[in-house]
Amino acid sequence: MKKIIHTDTAPKAIGTYSQAVSIENLTFISGQIPLDPETMNIVDGNFKNRAHRVFKNLSNIAKAAGGSLDDAVKVSIFLTDLGNFAEVNEIMAQYFQEPYPARAAIGVASLPKEVDIEVEAILAIKK
Repeated sequence: MKKIIHTDTAPKAIGTYSQAVSIENLTFISGQIPLDPETMNIVDGNFKNRAHRVFKNLSNIAKAAGGSLDDAVKVSIFLTDLGNFAEVNEIMAQYFQEPYPARAAIGVASLPKEVDIEVEAILAIKK
């Protein structure tokens, strides 16, 4: 049976989806964009600031699900500019430890609210 995950420490869903859904030991975290959960506005600053906000949102949802980003088995990163790929690697290393999850980085034409990064994750949490 699926369980809906919600936390006020990550942005509210802005559409017909949940922040995350767990079934058995798997948790599927919806794509996170650089929204500040308190204001629901895109964070100010450069790409680095926005990427950090995305990974903080993912981390907060993982915690609400009873896990952490160390439980990630797959991460999908969507970028409107693949020129930011190296910076994503640097930032991701601050949130994940080896062994790293499987990952895809995909260049896209656009993302919600005209942001330049969105990340989703699948976790396998020991229960």
